[in-house]
Amino acid sequence: MLHARFQSFDEKADPSQGGARVAALRAELARRGLDGFVVPRADEHQNEYVPPAAERLAWLTGFTGSAGIAVVLTDAAAVFVDGRYTVQIREQVDLAVFVPEPWLDHPPEAWLGERLVPGQAIGFDPWLHTPPQVERLSRAVEAAGARLVPVDSNPVDAVWTDRPAAPCGAVSLHPEHLAGQDRAAKVAAVRDRLAEGETLLVSDPHAVAWLFNIRGADVGHTPLPLAYALVPRSGRPILYVDGAKLSNSVRDALEAVTEVAPPAGLLAAMDRLGREGRALRFDAATVPHRLVRALEAAGGTATVGTDPIALMKASKSEAERQGSREAHRRDAAAFARFLHWFAGEAPKGGLTEISCVEALEHFRRETGALKDLSFPTIAGFGPHAAIPHYRVTTGSDLPVGPGVFLIDSGGQYEDGTTDITRTLCVGPPEPAFVDGFTRVLKGHIAIARAVFPPGTTGAQLDPFARQHLWRAGLDFDHGTGHGVGSYLSVHEGPQRIAKTGTTPLAEGMILSNEPGLYRAGAWGIRIENLILVEARDIPGGERPMLGFETLTFAPIQRDLIDVAMLDAEERAWIDAYHAEVRDIVAPLLAPDVRAWLEGATRPL
Repeated sequence: MLHARFQSFDEKADPSQGGARVAALRAELARRGLDGFVVPRADEHQNEYVPPAAERLAWLTGFTGSAGIAVVLTDAAAVFVDGRYTVQIREQVDLAVFVPEPWLDHPPEAWLGERLVPGQAIGFDPWLHTPPQVERLSRAVEAAGARLVPVDSNPVDAVWTDRPAAPCGAVSLHPEHLAGQDRAAKVAAVRDRLAEGETLLVSDPHAVAWLFNIRGADVGHTPLPLAYALVPRSGRPILYVDGAKLSNSVRDALEAVTEVAPPAGLLAAMDRLGREGRALRFDAATVPHRLVRALEAAGGTATVGTDPIALMKASKSEAERQGSREAHRRDAAAFARFLHWFAGEAPKGGLTEISCVEALEHFRRETGALKDLSFPTIAGFGPHAAIPHYRVTTGSDLPVGPGVFLIDSGGQYEDGTTDITRTLCVGPPEPAFVDGFTRVLKGHIAIARAVFPPGTTGAQLDPFARQHLWRAGLDFDHGTGHGVGSYLSVHEGPQRIAKTGTTPLAEGMILSNEPGLYRAGAWGIRIENLILVEARDIPGGERPMLGFETLTFAPIQRDLIDVAMLDAEERAWIDAYHAEVRDIVAPLLAPDVRAWLEGATRPL
């Protein structure tokens, strides 16, 4: 019997607990002389996936989404989420206790400004908020005549009696032949980007992992070691990591290039560097307010901006590019086996969303190289396909019958991270769906075929994916593409293809290409491949250009395409893509799956 090893289908939300837990928190706040408290969905590094011990928002409210923030006052409480979670929030929280609020249209600062009265004190945990976040909250609170108060210990933890222990996952060495550069060379390259006398605090665990060629096991789906590092312009770096996570061999390898110290020593280091009048650079996106304040209080100078490692990590080495190609070929064979299985089983009936998720994970595990999933699989039938970040549970599991099925999934392999979405249909599709599918496909092809000069941003490319939808008065509300790491996060910045994508795309960056279209309550469409930015030599061209190499190889269901809506170049792209799928994937398959693939990829 198939089963899932890397994901759970348990319903973690329990709205019935909200009232009692908020009451306990309010009592704790009153004991501390606070009139309210801000509870973000965050750990000390602002990770997308946080360890169970940091799931304070989920414990307090029942909301299990990947982004959100709650504010609890003595007489009101609200949970702020973005448009991805408009439906989910109402299903997971006690609406008699928490008011759902749209984060973008009515952010926590505005909500607080409308409710606070002079003299009130609102608490926050300075380890869980970045300086820009604190600045926004502070302005709103002070404008109302109230005070924003940092707490020494989190009051949620004081009433969370069965809170899990902090993670202590083993740290492993990431092979140099996969990283493409050794630790010492990476440290030297980072130093070159610092000013004389400047020290960089690395607060993003992804950056720590990249810098020292290590991986960890502290959070789900992303091989992160929760750790910090100090990298001075001159002198040895210091890696702040729990020594219990290090074997002797790992410690020896790290100590060849860096000092290793316990995380508890980081605050003392801020105080010491501050007293020495040192200048530190902090990452605005991930550094805790607590560390910046400690340095400044001791007399140091803080520059809160961008971590130079983010762009260095985003442009993959040649070894990482080749590793990603190998990972995608391996993953493509597993995905082809799933598509063949689905094509045979779905028309018979008896499948559910969960059984499809379990089958796909099974095929990936059979590669013998799967380390984890890169995120919990999104598998939605019918109305669930219209929810971009749907997560199936035993309570929501739908049977898969005639209609639309969307599956968005990925694997973590030591040589690369994958992410692929295909929209499938069991039985004949309705005309409106075929029209929408073909428009989404045309946008996907436009991105895949894009050629652009260096300096072009993701925001400039984003309309390519939407143009055919716009012509029909349609659009989608998520970005077209996110950055992807190399055996790190499947959602990597700063590169992205979106209206907010301001970072210029550069050679070696990996992104997703995933336009979509959603009809609430009926169906959803998304077609996603990963793409690699590469140099393009244009015969007769006057300027250097960039384009995309497609990394993902899986059939796009042919009978969902209105071929008459495609122009000659789009039809040629589809046929060439499917021919490449056959050439790359077919040799990796058993004869029966290979025969199915031949049919699934025949020319239009």
